[in-house]
Amino acid sequence: MDTTEAPAEDPFAAMDPEMAANPQPLFHMLRQELAVLDLDESKAVLRRSDVEEVLRHPEIFSSNADAVDLQNIRPLIPLQIDPPEHKKFRKLLDPLFAPRKVAVLEPALTDAVNELIDRFVDRGEVDFSAEFSTLFPTRVFLNLLGLPEEDLPRFLALKDGIIRPQAAADGVFGSPDSLAHQKATSEAIYATFNEILDQREAERQDDLLSHFLDAEVDGERLTREDILDICFLFLIAGLDTVTASLDCIFAYLAQHPEQRRLLVEDPSRIPAAIEELLRWETPVMAVVRVALEDTEIAGCPVAKDNMVIALLSSANTDEADQADAGEVHFDRETNRHLTFGGGVHRCLGSHLARLELRVALREWHRRIPEYQVAEGHDLVYTPGIRSIEHFPLTFTTA
Repeated sequence: MDTTEAPAEDPFAAMDPEMAANPQPLFHMLRQELAVLDLDESKAVLRRSDVEEVLRHPEIFSSNADAVDLQNIRPLIPLQIDPPEHKKFRKLLDPLFAPRKVAVLEPALTDAVNELIDRFVDRGEVDFSAEFSTLFPTRVFLNLLGLPEEDLPRFLALKDGIIRPQAAADGVFGSPDSLAHQKATSEAIYATFNEILDQREAERQDDLLSHFLDAEVDGERLTREDILDICFLFLIAGLDTVTASLDCIFAYLAQHPEQRRLLVEDPSRIPAAIEELLRWETPVMAVVRVALEDTEIAGCPVAKDNMVIALLSSANTDEADQADAGEVHFDRETNRHLTFGGGVHRCLGSHLARLELRVALREWHRRIPEYQVAEGHDLVYTPGIRSIEHFPLTFTTA
């Protein structure tokens, strides 16, 4: 999924854990009062129609490197490349993540889920985040890039150093210490992938990195810098957003047993339930754009270089778009959620993410139909990207 955490001045900066765990009422209240939350040099867009307007007009609301600074040297591909250059990279990358292409991964994903469950199924308890939601998508990422599983801690540290640098610094996102840690991590990401690409130059493997070294777009080979910029994005997107989605979905199901049992009794409901929970939970709450010119949104002036925060979480639960958007229905016939974004920058990995989620829910509920959050524990969600660091579950097996 092509997303990053919003900047420190966004509305999530003051969001307490209770709001992060249950953001829908907050956004409902805000939407009743205003369409755009004016944060001086940033504007947070709340309503579905306005969020779509931002996402569909990259010529005004750019996704370039100014929108989100991750201390990367060059723009990340394809997230921080706007049309017309954006098109040539999607032409290369989209077929690699097309539905038919990712479908062949299902047996391997099924094996991976069951191998993880085997490690804790006899205990009757698990830290879902540490032992499942973090490990499963990471294994998928490593396999696609042809990297050994023992490299997992290394890549998780690199991902966290970019997305949550404050955790290893002074606890304040955007502070000098946090930015310094993020910059050092960025340099380490480039160095790491440069080293791996040197190995692939010497000996090709059946993986995406080898494919990129030989790939052409409109008759031109990708440069080493192009490949590094693709890999940087794959690292931060592939290792965090599916994890957050699993956390959000399983937290909801653990706390709504009547809904969970619908999936246990009828697994054919799982795909629709995933779409509904992606809408309702919106694991990645926002994406950020930068205004390329003076403009306005819903009557709110937006100056050139203002940050525009498209609040996907609010748009997904906007009653002006669907009258029952404030309710969860696993049998919803039409689900036009914006969880994977919209416009030309719509998430490259959405089909793979959906497959990972379908396999995870199917195999988990086949083997572990009854589970709940450990007694006495309150789940704490991170704002922006709604993952759960400590997620203890107790369960009984089938």
